[in-house]
Amino acid sequence: MTITADMLSGANWFKSSYSNDHGGNCVEGARLPGGTMAVRDSKNPGPAFILTGGAWTAFIGALADGEF
Repeated sequence: MTITADMLSGANWFKSSYSNDHGGNCVEGARLPGGTMAVRDSKNPGPAFILTGGAWTAFIGALADGEF
């Protein structure tokens, strides 16, 4: 699937529960069609990382397992 700029501008972005207004990590995510996930910096909401559903699941699993 090709991700277009329109998909990102119309995306329903949500802020990570770990982000805060006191200098915490400011990460936003948006679920896109086909199980794809977009991730960006909420303080600079320009470019976004786009991950397939499988890559997103693997990334979240690695975080939960303490790999990072």
